[in-house]
Amino acid sequence: MAGSTAASLVRHETERARDHFIVALDVPDLEQARALVKQLGDEVSFYKIGWHLFAKGLVDFIDDLVRDEKRVFLDFKSVDIGETMRGMISSVSRLGVEFITVMGTAATINAAKEGRRGRSRPKILVVTLLTDHGEEEMRREYNTNKTINEFVAERAYLAAAAGADGVIASAQEVAAIRSAVPRSDFLIVTPGIRPAGSSADDQRRTMTPSDAIIAGADYLVVGRPIIRASDQLAAARLILDETQAALDQRR
Repeated sequence: MAGSTAASLVRHETERARDHFIVALDVPDLEQARALVKQLGDEVSFYKIGWHLFAKGLVDFIDDLVRDEKRVFLDFKSVDIGETMRGMISSVSRLGVEFITVMGTAATINAAKEGRRGRSRPKILVVTLLTDHGEEEMRREYNTNKTINEFVAERAYLAAAAGADGVIASAQEVAAIRSAVPRSDFLIVTPGIRPAGSSADDQRRTMTPSDAIIAGADYLVVGRPIIRASDQLAAARLILDETQAALDQRR
């Protein structure tokens, strides 16, 4: 009985880590995406879908995920005129999508919020600075002398002021964002997560799962370290275990 109770507690704790863990389906087609979701099974409950999977059948795939009680993060980094944004968000809301990314001005964010038509989802997340950018690229492309922390914190502050639900940012900037936007409900979703010893690939501003959670990230987005693993399920479980340990430490 004691062993059974301990196992139940472990399962409960792992499920809690699952709530903070998003797997990026950055694979070439829907067939491979479905195979990965099947491989990861009940261990993963939240998936990010980006332009990799923009193809005929995508809506059906999203429907299937939602029907299977998976959460969906649509990462299209959308920006458009107000009427188009309102229509797009309205359609996405009906699909049951949990998060969506937008880029642009306060007008874009406001239009996206209006598109929800009183619903609480999808949560509107604003991209601050892509994680493959270093300070040199940022200063050149955005014509700024700010540090990355200053730049990202300012973007987060403006997004919050416009009514966004949160931001996409490297875990390295979490502390700066929390200082700029002290709201407890302001979400920080962090890509560029790399387990210790794994390749950074093209990412410039990375952090381990444990360090990201300790820093205060709400969600970790992991793609290639799982997709490229010889045992994808084992790779996901290792990250979940590390995430849970960090959550317990942060609590």
